[in-house]
Order: sequence, then structure tokens, then C-alpha cells
Amino acid sequence: MRALVTGVAGFIGSHLAEGLLKLGWEVRAIDSFTDYYSRKIKENNLKNLKENKNFSFQEGNLLELDLKKTLEGIDYLFHLAAQPGVRKSWGKNFGIYIRDNIAVTQRLLEEVKEFPLKKFILASSSSVYGESPLPMREDNVLRPISPYGITKLASEGLGYLYYKAYKMPVITLRYFTVYGPRQRPDMAFHRFIKALLNDKEITIYGDGNQTRDFTYISDAVEATIKAAWSEVTGEIINIGGGAQVTVNETLKILEEITNKKIKIRYIEKQKGDVLHTSANISKAKKLLNYQPKVKLREGLEKEVAWLATAKAQK
Repeated sequence: MRALVTGVAGFIGSHLAEGLLKLGWEVRAIDSFTDYYSRKIKENNLKNLKENKNFSFQEGNLLELDLKKTLEGIDYLFHLAAQPGVRKSWGKNFGIYIRDNIAVTQRLLEEVKEFPLKKFILASSSSVYGESPLPMREDNVLRPISPYGITKLASEGLGYLYYKAYKMPVITLRYFTVYGPRQRPDMAFHRFIKALLNDKEITIYGDGNQTRDFTYISDAVEATIKAAWSEVTGEIINIGGGAQVTVNETLKILEEITNKKIKIRYIEKQKGDVLHTSANISKAKKLLNYQPKVKLREGLEKEVAWLATAKAQK
């Protein structure tokens, strides 16, 4: 099997590529190394991948690359490339999100509309729900409360358009707060653990009683590969971790794991931050035979161990 993974140097993309290679797939990959966070981090994510003979990498902007050769013979396309981040998507930055989350998605769909793809997996986000009733179901009314969420919803719409117009085998996956080793440095658990290990103060936006549905990276990867293998097309599917936990509760777990007392400073809630997320994953269970396996404490232990090792190696 041959797959193209976009955004491969990112957190989920690099883990997905590793998972596919372990299954014996040939993986072609693209990343543009946007400056949202350090290029060095992304290059480290690629280090092990580049040692595999079944992996090939191309650096470049998906709006500018000549994709014909890259797409030739591809069976599956996993589109994970996007500009992340709710808080940075406001104001003058919005143009970047339109380009990287909407225009790039449209270009890829247009390029492969006549290809005999077996599946086009489109990565989306729980941010499309906004302040939706809980647990969040795929058929809920969607009212994103951030510009980022708006652009992810637009990319979902594009996927559906090409499914309807060209019968493209598109599946959209709405990931709920994925965490684990190699998590982006701006994400909460990465920031919390790094601060703990360095005896620094942790900043919490809001009162810490906001809740999230946290999904461990290996569960997210397994669900993504199962979506590719499935007979399902034209569907949008939640990928969550199966438990709703407050931020304050996660901090207590981290204190127990690290045996350290956290120094916390609570500040004003940020624009676009959703108060609560909780995924109804009954559709994923039914259509993909998906069942999250890694409990929150176990997943946090693994992320703590990874960051502790990274700190020791500096």
C-alpha cells in the first residue's frame, strides 16, 4: 500500500507515518515547516522516519508544489497539514489559516479528484463544535467560536463537496485534544509537564474547571488507519478518548506522577477557548470498530517520561 501523509513533521503526522511504516506501507510525505513552532522540533520528529527505506520526504508548500509525481500510484491520502492553534487565529493571522486550512485542502482535493484513491482521510478538530451540547455528536449544530474552528469547518465542507460531486472516498475525522510524546510545545500538557520538570509556574487560562476529552496519540493513529481500511466514505467521525476531565484534575494527576507540587497562576479565559468538550464516539465504535485503549493517567505517564528524557539529553 502507498500513502501520502501531509503535515508529516507534526505531532500526529509523524506518529501516523510511523504506524503505517510498521504495517509495511510505503509512505510518501510532505511538510512545509511553517514557523508556528521550532523547525528543529519537527526535524527531530522526522529523524527515525528518514531511516526507513519505505519513507520518502518532500519539503514544500502544498499550494506551490507540482504534485503529479508525488501523487502517482498513491492508494491513500492522509491530509493532516494545517495551521493549528485557536488563540493565534484571530486578527492579522487569519489569512494564514485561510491559506493553510482551506486553500490547501481545496487544492489537494482538486488535484486528486480524478485519481483512483481508495481513501482520502481529512483531519479536522473538535473546535468545529464551539459551545455545542454534550456529548458532542457529529450531527450537532456547529457554531465554532474561533477563527481556527471556522477554517476547519470550511475544510470539512470542501471534503463533503468533493465526495458529492466526484464520489471521492473522503472520510473526515474530528480529533479531540490529542496528547502524548512529541505533542506540540504550545499544547497544555506539554506546557504543564515542562513547567513541572523545571520547577516553573504553570499558567491556566480560566479557573481550571473547563473540561476536555483527551485522546492519546496511539488511539488517534489507530482510528486513522482503521478509517483508511474501512468501507466508509462521505462520513464525519469523532475520535475521542472516552472520558471528560477537568484541567484541575489533570494537574492533580501530574503532581502524583512527578511527585512535585505545582505552582499555578490562573488568568483570564482566552477568546475562542471552548469551556467543555466531550466526544460521543458511538459512530466511531460502530463504523470503525474504534475503542480507545490508553487511559489518561497512563498516557500522561508516557508523556512525562518522554519530556523527562528530552530534558536529560539537553
